[in-house]
Amino acid sequence: MVSQSHTATFLLFTTFLFISRSISAAHSPPRLNATTNDLDFIRTSCNATLYQDLCFNSLAGYASVVQDSPARLAKIATGVSLSKAKSTLAFLSKLSRSAAEVQDCVSYLDEAVGSIRDSLRTLRNMTRVAAAPSSEETFSSQVNDVQTWMSAALTYEDTCTDEYEEMDEAGEIKTTVYDRVNTLKRFTSNALALVNTYGNTGAP
Repeated sequence: MVSQSHTATFLLFTTFLFISRSISAAHSPPRLNATTNDLDFIRTSCNATLYQDLCFNSLAGYASVVQDSPARLAKIATGVSLSKAKSTLAFLSKLSRSAAEVQDCVSYLDEAVGSIRDSLRTLRNMTRVAAAPSSEETFSSQVNDVQTWMSAALTYEDTCTDEYEEMDEAGEIKTTVYDRVNTLKRFTSNALALVNTYGNTGAP
């Protein structure tokens, strides 16, 4: 009888373990299909940025798409920066309804979003025409446009945080705005660095 009881307990335990593992597998995030070389390319490329850990952590998930393409990496990094800028703008726009001092920063970030969007639009167009005949002069001009817009976005973001640094009182709102925009600046800076790397390749 004891033996039968142990057998029943063992079968119940193994059944539970099987079900638990099945549920866990069904809800676990899919693994990246990136190869080691793909990830190494992201890591090496991020060495050109000021915030290397942030760069790798935010872009490693795209490694299988990027592979070893500076063009795709620059485009994706700029897209990530745009997404971050939009979410930061949305947050501060909501905050400005109850904090008038945030309104100027919202205006600056709105300009930053526009600049990053223009950059991404140009990068996408450069990718689409990559297979078509394209002069070095045209490529250089397009890269310069993107660099100008991304630099302008950083300037708008800097202007926002500069104003809050000059405030006499710290306060929760100042800290919130300063932290949010500083994080955004890191994303934008990294994207600009990767655009610069792409520009140095000399071709789309």
